[in-house]
Amino acid sequence: MAKYSTDMADINFNLFEVLKVQDHVKDLGEQDLKEILTQFDKFVESEIFPTRMEGDEKGVTLTDEGVKVPESFKKAMEQFYQNGWYALGYPEEIGGMPSPHSIKLACTSLSVGANVALSMYPGLTAGAMNVILQVGSDEQKEKYIPPMMEGRWGGTMCLTEAGAGSDVGACKTTATPNDDGSYNIKGVKIFISSGDSDIYENNIHLVLARTPGSPEGSKGISLFIVPTLNDNGEGNSVKCTKIEEKMGIHGSATCEMTFGGEGDCKGYLIGKEHEGMANMFIMMNEARLLCGIQGEAQANLAYELTLQYAKERSQFGSEIVNLPDVKRMLLRMRALSRGMRSLILYTADLFDKEHAGDSEASAEVAFLTPVCKAYCSDEGFNVSVDAIQVHGGYGFCTEYGIEQFARDTKIATIYEGTNGIQAIDFVMRKILKDGGKTFQALGAKIEATLKAAAGKGWDNEVTTLGKSAMKAGEIVQGYASLAGEKKFNQVLSSATDFLSFCGNLIVAWRLLESALIASEKLGSSSGDEKAFYESKITDFKVFAQHCLTRNTGIAQSILNFGQDLDGIEL
Repeated sequence: MAKYSTDMADINFNLFEVLKVQDHVKDLGEQDLKEILTQFDKFVESEIFPTRMEGDEKGVTLTDEGVKVPESFKKAMEQFYQNGWYALGYPEEIGGMPSPHSIKLACTSLSVGANVALSMYPGLTAGAMNVILQVGSDEQKEKYIPPMMEGRWGGTMCLTEAGAGSDVGACKTTATPNDDGSYNIKGVKIFISSGDSDIYENNIHLVLARTPGSPEGSKGISLFIVPTLNDNGEGNSVKCTKIEEKMGIHGSATCEMTFGGEGDCKGYLIGKEHEGMANMFIMMNEARLLCGIQGEAQANLAYELTLQYAKERSQFGSEIVNLPDVKRMLLRMRALSRGMRSLILYTADLFDKEHAGDSEASAEVAFLTPVCKAYCSDEGFNVSVDAIQVHGGYGFCTEYGIEQFARDTKIATIYEGTNGIQAIDFVMRKILKDGGKTFQALGAKIEATLKAAAGKGWDNEVTTLGKSAMKAGEIVQGYASLAGEKKFNQVLSSATDFLSFCGNLIVAWRLLESALIASEKLGSSSGDEKAFYESKITDFKVFAQHCLTRNTGIAQSILNFGQDLDGIEL
């Protein structure tokens, strides 16, 4: 198996030279932030990456005492919490270690790349805890936040049911009120990530359920805190009744959770009644960005390990990294992987601006979230497949751990709302609902970058990006016309393609921004630093020629295939 490796030069470049995240912080300087990244990367290398293949091979086991994870997982998580890494990014008043959101997500990317299955346990806990922080009562915060911060209690979100997957409004789980203010929860949830494990003493489930007399659909759903153990430490009739045998992420316990199957299951309303979906989306939106990170992180580590292999593997009298077809694949993998990283970190930086009260940043975060989720999970899988191809027969075998990247990454295109659902959200809610305002604002940013790139010697690639931006505008105008005629099915039939189109467009823009900054640094750099800056220009050119050019075909399909799919029989 290849040695763990991180492209820290590119991470630092994005954070400190492109985004200048050090300007967002009062108490931490640039070197302090870089040291956080360096130390966490060392932790990932020594504690998390070694658990990757063991977690894949051993998986999790359902016993009479609950779900058991590999011993290496428990050891790594114990160190994760003891070293304070879970606290990164949280306020000091709850025991956190404040840092920019972009730094926290950069660290998250490192751990997700090293072992996505292991990273899901604290990831789901953080999501559940954030909901409690934002909409929980003071009593709920005091009760649940400290043990979750300490790593004693974990967290989950429980949405999906056998008849209510993407259609969450079809939820049948019930919540019957008791005289003491609690509710009896009864129902079965499926596909619950981290639903049970022996990593934590207690799991705090956020469960969507219906109270008596609630309206149909998503408007009638409320959100409840349902602990596995009651206050006295006894069981709360919360039980994992099945674990899924999956294609990948074997170390992640994907559970069927039965609530109230063996007695009363007490739950506690969080937020207001019938506002469950809105409150759950606090967690869901964060989870969707984490899905994008799964694709980006897996792609970047897969590239690093594949580059190592290509430099060591000899065929036809040369290391295969020198073979033209292999070099082409590696350059495309690097451009895609770095491009996804630039998109994720750019979006993470917008979170910091949003928290500072920037309403435009808030709108842009909402706009980019489905792009991050869908585009990065799709392309992360594609990069993983290319990594297998470069490794040849060894890539198809388990020896090098490369095929695991493809198996672990694919799920990110499916859960937290399939990528088709992301496309519906992107076109209908993020573009048409606000009249294209945020779309146009982002377009203005792209146009400003294109003007700055004039005369830099990349005319072909810059022109390709400009044409793609123009086509995006034409497509949105076409969607607006169809929507005005109530022809929504025609809009939705190409929504997934348009989301991919916009992913290519936005990533190309981010890589062009990076190339411009790198070009300014070339004259004062030398050695490895100069080679890195040159690679940033290469990344943009390679992406523009190998990935952005796909937009020509996508635009042709969207603009010229006008037949309503309802009229086509299968």
